[in-house]
Amino acid sequence: MTKWAASLIRISNHEVETLQKRLAEVVDRREAAQMRLATMDAEAEIEMRNAEGDASAGWYMIGYRKGLEVRRAETLLEIDQIGIEETGARDALSMAFENLKKYEHVAETAKVAMMKKVGKLEMAALDELGLRRAAMGR
Repeated sequence: MTKWAASLIRISNHEVETLQKRLAEVVDRREAAQMRLATMDAEAEIEMRNAEGDASAGWYMIGYRKGLEVRRAETLLEIDQIGIEETGARDALSMAFENLKKYEHVAETAKVAMMKKVGKLEMAALDELGLRRAAMGR
């Protein structure tokens, strides 16, 4: 494999690894936001159960529900935004991986062509040697 091909493949591998790390970070953030949403919903369920038997909790629950709606909407928006970022990261990783495979294919094709050329040169050298021996034997 030529130096330029090896360098190109090494650079492409680095890009793929970097994009994989970025995607993993984005997925972790999305999962954390989804966990916050689930926790929020569970806490709200507990608060509503606790407030069921308490008449004085009515006013408290109005404010709590409004705050919950705002926090929930913000978290859902964050999840949507991270989802868009995740899609972009997946697309970038896919493109980088395709490029890496193209470079590897080109390098392999160049290697095969070089091997064929070397084989032809060796065959020509053997043919010439055979012709010289045949000429000396006459």
